[in-house]
Order: sequence, then structure tokens, then C-alpha cells
Amino acid sequence: MTARLIENLATTPEYAAIFADASLLQAMLDFEAALARAESAQSVIPSSAADAIGKQARAENFDAAKLAEEGLRAGTLAIPLVNALTERVRAVDEASARFVHWGATSQDVSDTAVVLLLRRARAALRADSAALLEALRSASEQHAGAVMLGRTLLQAAPPVTLGLKIAGWFAALRRSWVHLNAAFSETLVLEFGGASGTLAALGEQAIPVAKALAKQLDLTLPDAPWHAHRDRLAAVICACGIYVGSLAKMAKDVSLLMQSEIGEAFEPGGDGRGGSSTMPHKQNPTACALAIAAGDRVPGYVASFLAAMPQEHERSVGGWHSEAATISRTIQDTGLAVVSMREIAEGLIADPKRMRENISATRGAIFAERAMMRLGASMGRDAARRLLADAVREMTQSRWTLAEVLASMPQVTAVMSSAEIRNLDDPETYLGAAETFRKQLLASSD
Repeated sequence: MTARLIENLATTPEYAAIFADASLLQAMLDFEAALARAESAQSVIPSSAADAIGKQARAENFDAAKLAEEGLRAGTLAIPLVNALTERVRAVDEASARFVHWGATSQDVSDTAVVLLLRRARAALRADSAALLEALRSASEQHAGAVMLGRTLLQAAPPVTLGLKIAGWFAALRRSWVHLNAAFSETLVLEFGGASGTLAALGEQAIPVAKALAKQLDLTLPDAPWHAHRDRLAAVICACGIYVGSLAKMAKDVSLLMQSEIGEAFEPGGDGRGGSSTMPHKQNPTACALAIAAGDRVPGYVASFLAAMPQEHERSVGGWHSEAATISRTIQDTGLAVVSMREIAEGLIADPKRMRENISATRGAIFAERAMMRLGASMGRDAARRLLADAVREMTQSRWTLAEVLASMPQVTAVMSSAEIRNLDDPETYLGAAETFRKQLLASSD
């Protein structure tokens, strides 16, 4: 039972493995084995039962396809899994079989298993995110002096630097990761409440067993079970939505810079990456496409999870049943986007020569603001703006540069020297605080 072909553009092998059948089963079985050990330590069940349960709680002992079929009928995978584990224990120790899942409920094992998978996912995301940020920091330093067109509303604007653009990606991604990591920290808590969230079946041993179980699984013990309170999980899903949005923004920028008519920066190619089935000349923005696709999907998952949050009473009908698939898809898309942008950051190819050519192709129009501010100090901003609008109009109707047009206008030469006009379109002298901002964006993470 796999869906790897249809989902191959929505995950990576590492993140798919975290949510694979064997991984989920083992997480659920880890709960059952840890529960038995915790209860044995508090003399709730015999130590022999804990040993027998622990020995049988291995994913390879179970038929995932059969459990999936039975879980669909039961409304939860926990019921057929507990039944199957009980039968395996009974086959080796009849007396111990009755202590399987002692005092727990289906949602306890299901929720805690998801939390255990999220812990694995967090470790993978942390490693990929750290590598991505380090690569972006290095790329920003490398391209600090690469002057390029600014672009606002997809139109040419005064110049920026590639280093500043990359530093912007870096800072947004770091902020997004900090929030996601904090949400993970809040979410890695045990779920253990029994039938109605009171652990009544365990009597006076309820709290000692819960503490021992949390210690066994290395999870935080919350103040109370949270069967119908999904805010912690929702925070992770929402933070993923923001993080993937930041990753997709970077991907969108790179894909636009890769356009044939722009050609200023490129994701790395080779090894089957970025080719076309019919056009040998193309280098497609494949990694960008994967991250942007993730950015298209994840907001829907966020909305789906939030829609299921109002869960009735102590345990809901359908609310928590909807979540595991949403969580799995959200985390895998997040992982895919991080890995894709890491590949780009580590191999980004820039073309400073093309950047300068694209600046020159504007014939100085992007420096109209610069001239307007200079002239405005003498004739007023409104008058200077009207004059520059006329100059740009004349420039576009001729082959002249903006500087050449301005040099022919008495109103301009009365205020600006010939040297000022001649140097008007020097991009290095109209970068403002770009380098200061770049350094501040990188330093904000130190």
C-alpha cells in the first residue's frame, strides 16, 4: 500500500519515511510498550506482562494492509492494532494478553503516535533548515556587491543588490523557522486520558502512571489530557503554513530571475534536474516549482485543520479523525519545500553581467526618482515629478537615455551640473542603505 507515484512531487524519501506505514505502526506500538512498562513500574500490571507486550510490539510483526482495512471499518487504526497486539501476546503468554492497552483509549495511542512522528519530523526539518540558512548567509555575502534591478509590481525599479535580496529570504525564513520550532516544542506532549480524559480506570495510580509513561517516551506531561483541545497541533500546522509561504516566496523570486528574458540567477541543474521532455535548450526551475506547489497546497491544509478545531465535549466525532492525514501532508510538503530551497541556496548561480545589462536596458529610466528628488529640492516635488514624467515620455519615444534627455532640458541644467547628469545612472551610487540593511538582516540571527 503506497501512493508514492502520485505523491512523488509532494514529499521526499526522508519525509515520506517518517510517515510511512511501518513508522506509524512502530510509533503506536512504542506507546503500547511504554504504557506497559510504566504500569509495571507502578505495580499496576505484572512485569512479566510488560516484558511480553514489549517483545511483541514490533511493526514487522503486523500486516499494515490488513490493519488499514480493519481500521477503516473501526473508525480508528488503534482498535485493530490493539486487537492484533493482544493476539500476538496471547500466543506467547495467555495471562499477559489481558494487560495490553490497560487503562488507555484509542485516541491516546493515536495522538501520541502522531506526536512521536512530529518529533522525528522536527529533527529532520531542523537539520535542513539550518543548512538552508547557512547556505543563504554565505550566498548573501558572496553576492553583496552584485547590483541588479529592483522590481516592484513586476516593473523595473531603482537598483538593489542580490546580496540584499538573499538576506531578505534568509531573515524571513529564520523568523518563520523560529516560530515553527517553538510550536513543535509546545506540541511534544503526551496524550493519555483514558475513556473520558480522567484516567478513572487507573484509580490512584493514574498520575504516577502518566508521569512514568511521559518519561518512558521522553515527552512532556501536560496539565491534563487534551483529547478535544487541538490548539498545540494547530499552532504547528499554522506555523508550517507561514514557513512554507516564506520558502515559496524565495522560490517565486528565483523562478522569475530564471526567465529567459531576465537570466540573472539560476537554480543548479544537472543529474536530471530542470530538463524538458521536448525542448533540449531549457533549464526549468524545477526546485522552485516543487516549493511553489507546496506553497499552493499547505494553506488548504491549514484551513482544513483549523476547521476541525471545534471538537465537541471530551472527545469528538470526526474532528480528530481528520487530522493525521492533514498533519502528514503538511509536514511532508514543508520538508519538500525546505529541501528544494536548500538545493538552490547551496548551488545558486548568479550572472552579474546580465544584471548590469538589464539595468542598462532601461536607459536610465529607473533613476527618474533620483533626478526628481534632486530637482525637487529646488523646484518642488510636484513640479519635478511633472518634468521627469515629460522626460521619461520623450526618452521612450526616442533612442536617448534619460540622462541625455535631461541634459537637453534648461530647467534641469539650471539646477544639476553636467557631471551630476552624466553620473545619474550609476547604480552603485544609488543603493541607499542596501548594504546596511543586508548586514542587519544577517546579524539579526546572531
